[in-house]
Amino acid sequence: MNPRKILVTAALPYANGDIHLGHMLEAVQTDIWVRLQRMRGNDCVFVCADDAHGTAIMLSAEDRGITPEQLIDDVNAAHQRDFAGFNISFDNFYSTHSPENQAFSESIYTALENNGHIEKRSIKQLFDPEKQLFLADRYIKGTCPKCKAPDQYGDNCEACGSTYSPSELIDPRSTISGAIPEERESVHFFFDLPQFREMLRTWTRSGALQDAVANKLAEWLDEELQQWDISRDAPYFGFEIPGAPGKFFYVWLDAPIGYMASFKHFCERSGYDFDAYWKAGSDTELYHFIGKDIVNFHTLFWPAMLTSAGYRLPTAVYVHGFLTVDGTKMSKSRGTFINARTYLDNLNPEYLRYYLAAKLSSGVDDLDLNFDDFVARVNSDLVGKVVNIASRCAGFINKGFDGMLAAELDDPALIASMQSASEDIAEHYEKRDYSKAVRLIMALADNANQYINDQQPWVVAKTEPGSAKLQQICSTGLNAFRLLICYLKPVLPVMAEKAERFLNIPALTWRDSQRPLLAHQISKFEPLLTRVERENIDAMIESTRAAYAVKAEQLTKETPATNAQNKTPFEPEIQFDDFAKVDLRIALIAEAEHVEGADKLLQLTLDLGLDADGNSIRRNVFSGIKSAYAPEDLRGKLTVMVANLAPRKMKFGVSEGMVLAAGPGKDELWLLEPHAGAQPGMRVT
Repeated sequence: MNPRKILVTAALPYANGDIHLGHMLEAVQTDIWVRLQRMRGNDCVFVCADDAHGTAIMLSAEDRGITPEQLIDDVNAAHQRDFAGFNISFDNFYSTHSPENQAFSESIYTALENNGHIEKRSIKQLFDPEKQLFLADRYIKGTCPKCKAPDQYGDNCEACGSTYSPSELIDPRSTISGAIPEERESVHFFFDLPQFREMLRTWTRSGALQDAVANKLAEWLDEELQQWDISRDAPYFGFEIPGAPGKFFYVWLDAPIGYMASFKHFCERSGYDFDAYWKAGSDTELYHFIGKDIVNFHTLFWPAMLTSAGYRLPTAVYVHGFLTVDGTKMSKSRGTFINARTYLDNLNPEYLRYYLAAKLSSGVDDLDLNFDDFVARVNSDLVGKVVNIASRCAGFINKGFDGMLAAELDDPALIASMQSASEDIAEHYEKRDYSKAVRLIMALADNANQYINDQQPWVVAKTEPGSAKLQQICSTGLNAFRLLICYLKPVLPVMAEKAERFLNIPALTWRDSQRPLLAHQISKFEPLLTRVERENIDAMIESTRAAYAVKAEQLTKETPATNAQNKTPFEPEIQFDDFAKVDLRIALIAEAEHVEGADKLLQLTLDLGLDADGNSIRRNVFSGIKSAYAPEDLRGKLTVMVANLAPRKMKFGVSEGMVLAAGPGKDELWLLEPHAGAQPGMRVT
């Protein structure tokens, strides 16, 4: 069978921050798949790049007193170091701010325009008169026009879940300067996505996507597709649209094109043929690995653009869920929003690679990094099972037989049974069901360890030192170890390299699993992996928490004025009579549930004690705290609610109040909890 020709991409990290463990989930998942393909003899190229455009990068560079080019170059170098630290085997890691990406972006846009897929029209936007730029929704805050919650972003309210346009906000302000934004008109360029509805319906059901993703897209495709705004006004860090001075490509237009640009850059120095992988009708394979938060860009806009511009479509887009830590969303203040560099300063990257593999499936469910489970699993599986086999057998071979393995195995059936699992393990890897592969490999490790326990080479060494039986038993154990290392090599490349040196063999390929290692000289055994120590994890968490505390203090000092008149970070003053109207009560969270179809809301049933007749007072409240809490974390807790807020009818039902929470941002918040002894229904004064 001829080797497959495969191009693989991972989603582009944004060049405005550090690589963190959420990024590493995807990078490791992709790298394992790529390494499997290479071990099986396939020609598999793996490319990525930094997503280097947008307003955020322009503003960050301005804050640091450097150019955007300097910023993205510095970040790119740091990203490459961090990925290398986790042994991510990119063939090319590039940047979207490149001549190749500009050329592809301009040519694709021109094709879209020539094919009648670009429309231009005037739209109204909020404009920052101090910074002299149009504001994206996330750079605008104000009071929700529906529930009157303060400090809400320009597109949706986290308190009541309502969506709206930025112009509807009450007392809007720019989060960049604190200025009151003005509404201005500007001509924008739109990609006419609705023209591709039928093509997308066919492609999304072609097997290129997981069923759960295809089903979600079907909901969007059944609704009215909207044209996609692909332009931004100057000032903006990106590529200027051809023939349109002062207009720039929106970052999400040129970001996926960055896959093509990175591969083109690789082709220029490697001899690969770009057209063989991207031309329409190509028989090569193209795979994108992405997170579920960017599905629409990769499975609607991207394939539609490729189709219009005459390029091939992806063979498949593989979507994964988010990484949580100890059951909750990663949190900087709790020390669980861990940067890759902080992890590498404290722990072996192979620990995380193995743990993620042991839990990854082909689905889009979130994956939880539980540190107690992390310690137990790594120490039990890798140290206690895999490495233990080599350490128990190597000494007898080195001391008693000058490092020479036997010409025959003591138990050929054991090795044959492990060899026969090769294709099943490869198939699990191929389908990205890594957890199934790991379970099967560990079951084989259990069998091998049971064999060693039954044969007791330490006893044989005393009763029959230097015997053929002892040599054959230990040779059988080391052949079992070699097979386990072969099967784990996509996950643990560094440990595999150490094992290859110990076994004195060339780099293992998948085919090597079918050939036993007999009458072969091995090297002296060296420790392959040490145990995980909880103190290293605690140090990593504390380091993360401390770094966040310093950053939070800096941000507090740098908080812009909320408007031109109010130069403090607080809302405008109110009178005591206004505050006295608010009835704050202690409430018990009796029930908490997910809200179907809502990304940010939880439905809470709040118990406010008993009324005068002895009946329970309960309120139904929808609260935008899903990013910080799971329902099971909330049931039975006491909190504080606004009890006299007028009921509000929402898409998901009627909300009869509001719970109070605090935090530095929308992804970092905590419900207010009363002191011990408080009871439901008590008034907060």
